[in-house]
Amino acid sequence: MSLSDIERLTLGVFPTPILRLDNVSRALNTNVYIKRDDLTGVGLGGNKVRKLEYLLADARRQGAEIVFTTGGAQSNHAMLTAACALRLGMTPILILKRRGVTDCRGNQLLERLMGVDVRFVDTDDYADIYAEMDRVGRASGRPYYKIPCGGSNALGSLGYVKCAEEIAAQSPRFDHLICAEGSGGTMAGLALGAKLYLPETRVYGMMVDTDPFDVITPRLMREAAALLGEAVEITPADYTLRDMCGPGYAVSSEEGAAAVRMMAQMEGLFLDPVYTGKAFAGLIALAREGTFRPDDNVLFIHTGGAGGLFAVDMG
Repeated sequence: MSLSDIERLTLGVFPTPILRLDNVSRALNTNVYIKRDDLTGVGLGGNKVRKLEYLLADARRQGAEIVFTTGGAQSNHAMLTAACALRLGMTPILILKRRGVTDCRGNQLLERLMGVDVRFVDTDDYADIYAEMDRVGRASGRPYYKIPCGGSNALGSLGYVKCAEEIAAQSPRFDHLICAEGSGGTMAGLALGAKLYLPETRVYGMMVDTDPFDVITPRLMREAAALLGEAVEITPADYTLRDMCGPGYAVSSEEGAAAVRMMAQMEGLFLDPVYTGKAFAGLIALAREGTFRPDDNVLFIHTGGAGGLFAVDMG
């Protein structure tokens, strides 16, 4: 089975552009490019739209009327799931952790503008949240569909296998590819996609949470490969993981905040302090450690997250 055989909705605007960051490239003495997946065309854009094209196709195929998902209080994924579900005539219900900024700022403001049903659960265990989804769904009497945190399952990961295929058709050729890793699906999809379409490109996942991504990443890669019927061997040599979490998930780090300011002041582009700021800080660290040669081409995936910029204190 090929990627094109798996049902997918058209929700985003693709391909997203790739731009050279001239000022950053001079500062880091290598060729740095950015893929503008913050311009995917729904809400404030972001990587989740690619995953939702597959996940919501599955929800619609199953006849779902209600779509549940979860995450932190300022989850970009939850906001974009709600926006995409509304476009499709489905009812989104967000069951979120009561952690972080829960008042009407950032993504909470966007969800209020959309009139979304947002509920908070005081737990750190996603099993409690998925059980609450089942309770609310059964009580509604309507068919429902549950999307995991970040859309990070095998089906959602196919969105970034597709992205790697897209990058392979764009220019130039890339030696290194860097993304944030917050729930695993984007990184797993890119790493698998690189094996299939970008065999000369090294993929780096900048971990912004403390989950065991050394286990999660290869598992999702194998499961996504199985959906595609691809008999590929997955090993730790296929990618590089780097801890960029700093003081904690959704807590701004000093180097992440500096990276946000660097991108804003040099290129007029805005990252967020939770995901892309920390991931770009990882790229800066690799450059300063001598990982990249002056003639290398380095691609940074801007996975979005602008809503969080207006909710998290960067200090």
